[in-house]
Amino acid sequence: MAIKRKYISTRLLKEGMKIDQSIVDASGRSLIEKGAYLDDFHIEYLQEKGVGGIYIQEGTADPDESDAQNDLERLPQYTREVIEKNRVEDRAKVQLTESVRKRVSEGIQFLYNNTDSSDFTEATNNVANELMDTITANDAVAVDISMLKVSDEYTFKHSVDVATMAMIIGRKHGLSDRDIHELGISGLLHDVGKSRIPNEVLNKTSRLDDQEFALMKQHTLFGFEILKNRNEFSDSIMRGVLQHHEKINGKGYPLGTTGDKIHPYAKIISVADIYDALVTERPYKSAFAKSDAIEMIMTMTGELDFDAIKSFLNSVILYSVDSIVQLSNGEKARVVANTPENCLRPKVVGLKTGKLYDLYNDLSCASIIIQ
Repeated sequence: MAIKRKYISTRLLKEGMKIDQSIVDASGRSLIEKGAYLDDFHIEYLQEKGVGGIYIQEGTADPDESDAQNDLERLPQYTREVIEKNRVEDRAKVQLTESVRKRVSEGIQFLYNNTDSSDFTEATNNVANELMDTITANDAVAVDISMLKVSDEYTFKHSVDVATMAMIIGRKHGLSDRDIHELGISGLLHDVGKSRIPNEVLNKTSRLDDQEFALMKQHTLFGFEILKNRNEFSDSIMRGVLQHHEKINGKGYPLGTTGDKIHPYAKIISVADIYDALVTERPYKSAFAKSDAIEMIMTMTGELDFDAIKSFLNSVILYSVDSIVQLSNGEKARVVANTPENCLRPKVVGLKTGKLYDLYNDLSCASIIIQ
């Protein structure tokens, strides 16, 4: 069935529908990107904002993809057998339920809008506890980086994305539960200093000039001051906030701190922060493909902590098992197993040929990439 564009009332929207337009705010910022699959949070947001209706996509552009995603039985017998023989469930992943998403979204918005509140510290712990409970509930050791989303407002979404990824990286790093919880707090608040940046700078839709960028770089100091003045956060949490833009080679900010002088929390947050910023579309830049962003992270060993990079790469799932990918040899394939050592090169099975491609271990597949 070919793709059709259909206008539908927001009252009739259902989870899983694919939006065929971008939803933007008055400043031109993309709130819901075209091609996104709607979830309950999206639908509730659209209804609350009084959006009468939107365009969605119906149908699919490729029968193979539909078959592989929705009806394994329609694939050739040999292909089914190869898939079933080699399929390995993904490692336990962070899964935010709709109720958790809502509580976390409300909590993070409160934090960034009420830094002087007497409830600030308690609210911070509550949000971190929500994330910690979610991670420990199914013993999550990985994060599906295509599924993180708690808000359509960049600052809030980014803060929770970074905190969640940082906590999972911290787990891979072997941190204690106490340290992971602190790391989550530091990740949630890493950009809280931006609450002191004027909106005309913070929400500018074009690139910042030198003066504006110098002011923006002060957000790490502002954040550190906000937490220090409360006298309720550990030194480790505050250093994670202060140093998350420092670089191993000393070319970061605000102080040009180097190497081991950068706190481990900051080293981990830095990797998660850069990745999430790369893959997020902003008014002044396009989003990088997730695979390209990961490759960029892999090249930054002179700037980012090598162990933090390794833990990041061992913690993320780029192509979930059962997802459909396009190979550089022209064949569509189904992901049957991920490779913890390299999330860019899973094990896949060609939909038509039934050929198994072990992209990481099989040297004959060295020239094949996922496009």
